[in-house]
Amino acid sequence: MSATIDPERDPAGVGVAWCLALLDGLMAGGVRHLVLSPGSRSTPVILAAQQRPGLTLTPILDERSAAFYALGLARAGARPVALLATSGSAPAHWYPAVMEANAAGVPLVLLSADRPPEWRGWGANQTTDQTRLFGTQVRAFHDPGAPVDTPAARRAMTALGRRAAAVSQGQRPGPVHINLPLREPLVPRADPGLAPPTQAPGIDTAAGALTQTLTLPPGLTDRLRGRGLIYCGPDAPRPGFAAAVMRCAAALGVPLLADPLSELRFGTIAGEDPGHSPRITRYKTLVRNPQAAAALRPDWVLRFGRAPVSKTLLDWLPGIPLILVDPGEHWSDPAHELAQERSLHLAADPTAICNTLAATPPTTADPAWLPQWTRAQERLATLAAQFLTTAPWCEGHLIGDLVANLPAGDGLLCANSLPIRQFETWSGSREAPLTVFGNRGLSGIDGQLSTLAGLNAAGIPTTGLLGDLSFLHDLSGLLLATRLERPCIVINNGGGRIFDYLPQLGLPDFERLWRTPRPVAIDALAGSFGLRHRRVADAAGWRAALTQGLAGAPGPLIEVMIDADQSREVHFRFRERVAEAQLL
Repeated sequence: MSATIDPERDPAGVGVAWCLALLDGLMAGGVRHLVLSPGSRSTPVILAAQQRPGLTLTPILDERSAAFYALGLARAGARPVALLATSGSAPAHWYPAVMEANAAGVPLVLLSADRPPEWRGWGANQTTDQTRLFGTQVRAFHDPGAPVDTPAARRAMTALGRRAAAVSQGQRPGPVHINLPLREPLVPRADPGLAPPTQAPGIDTAAGALTQTLTLPPGLTDRLRGRGLIYCGPDAPRPGFAAAVMRCAAALGVPLLADPLSELRFGTIAGEDPGHSPRITRYKTLVRNPQAAAALRPDWVLRFGRAPVSKTLLDWLPGIPLILVDPGEHWSDPAHELAQERSLHLAADPTAICNTLAATPPTTADPAWLPQWTRAQERLATLAAQFLTTAPWCEGHLIGDLVANLPAGDGLLCANSLPIRQFETWSGSREAPLTVFGNRGLSGIDGQLSTLAGLNAAGIPTTGLLGDLSFLHDLSGLLLATRLERPCIVINNGGGRIFDYLPQLGLPDFERLWRTPRPVAIDALAGSFGLRHRRVADAAGWRAALTQGLAGAPGPLIEVMIDADQSREVHFRFRERVAEAQLL
C-alpha cells in the first residue's frame, strides 16, 4: 500500500485502504471467509477484499440466509467467519443467526456498512442508528468512525481486526460487531494506490497451549465419591477432550452420557475399551423406565458443555448436586442446580480436569454401578431393535438407516423440534465417526438450509434432516442447495407435529394455530431452484433414495412422507413397552 493516498485525487481510495487495513487484521486473526450480501454502501469493503486472494468471498442475496450460512461455516470450520451487509435494515436480518451464535459460542465478525455519522437522525435515506444494533448478543462492539488515511489510522484498523478475531474465538467465543461508517464516493475513479493482491497474512498462533493437568479445586474430590455420572452436552470440539473424558469416566467407574451434539456419541475414541465402554447414548429412553429411573439415579453429576438436548433427562436430574466445568463461564444451569450446597461451578479447562481426575481418581463406592448402566443400555438396544422389526415404518427406521449408511467422517445437521428429539431417541451409536450439528443455542427452526450449506462449504460433507416447516422457513436457502454434497432430507408430516406431543394438543383451533400445515408442493419448489427431488413413503423407497443420494453430488432433496398420527402412536407404544420392560 502506498504511504498515503491523496484524498483530493481520489477520496474513495481512502475508504478502500482503510477497509483493507481492517481485513488484514482479521486475516491475521484467522478469518479466511467473507460472506456478503450485495449493497452499495459496503462497496469499499468488497473492493478491499478483492485485494486479498487468501480471503474467499461468498455472495448470498438474503442477509438472513447469509448469516446462517456463515454460522454453519464457522461452526464446522472452527475459525471465525466475517459477515458483510450494507446499511439500513440489511444487518437487522442477521439477528436470529447472531442470537444463535451468541448462545452456542460460534465465532462471527459482523461488518455492517453504515452511512456517515452526520446523516444519522436527519431523515437521510437508508440511514438508521446501527450502533450497538445487537445489544448483549455480541461479545464486543466497535464503531471506529469514518475512514481516515494516515499511518496511525491504518495501524488502528489492523489492530481492531486482530482484536475482533481474537475476541470472537476467545475463552467465551461468539460474535463481534464492527460498524463501518463510509462516506461517498464509494467507488474509486482509478487505481486507488493500493498494493497488488497478496496472499493472506499468517495466522497469529501466539496463544499458549491448554494446561494438560491442574491442581484440583478444594472440595472437588469429596463431591465425586459414590455413584455419579458424567454428562457431555452440546459443545464445540476441544483437542484431546474426547480421550480425556473417556479415561476419566473409566477411572471413576461412572457412565458417560453422550449428548447427540457433544461429538462423543459416534466413533471409536482413543483409549476406549469397546467391550467395557462407559459411553451411554440411550439415557433418554432408559429413564422412561420407572425401575431404571429409580435405580440409576446418581449421587452427583459432572457436566461438560451446555444443558442437555433432552428435556426428559433434565426433568430426571433436579435435586442432584451438579459439578459444572464451564471454562467460558456461561453458567449453563437452567434448573439452578448450582444453588445446592454440594454443587460446584469450575471455570477450568475440561481436558485438564479430566486428565487430573483420571490420574488420581477418588475411590468409587459401588463397583457395580457402571455395569448396571451398560447392561441396561444393552437390553434397551435389543428391545428397540425388536420393536422396530414389527412396528409400522416411521422416523425410527429412517434414523437407523442414516446412522448405518452415512459415510465415516460425514456430518449430519439435525433440525430442531421433532427431528433432534427423535434422533436422540433412536440413533444409538456406531464405530465410524459422525459429527452431528444442530442450532441448539436457541433451538429455532429458522436458517436450517442456509446453515446446512455453510457446513458443507467448510469441507464436511453434511446431510440435512429437516422437518417440513423448518424447510419452508428458509426458502431463500434453496438458492444455496445446489452446493450441497449430501442429500437434504425433509420429513413431511404435515406441519408442526412437535405440538402433537405437547400439552397444546387438543386446544381450540389446534390445527390452524399450532400445527399450521402448509399445502406447498415441495417437488415444484425444488424444480424451480434446479434441484433434484424424490418423494418416498416407505422403507424400500427411502433406502433406494438414500443410497442414490449418497452416491451423487450435489445431493438431492428427499421428501419423506410420514403418517404423523401413526408415527405418534408408534412412539407412544414404544414408551409403554420401555416402561414395562425389565432392563436391570
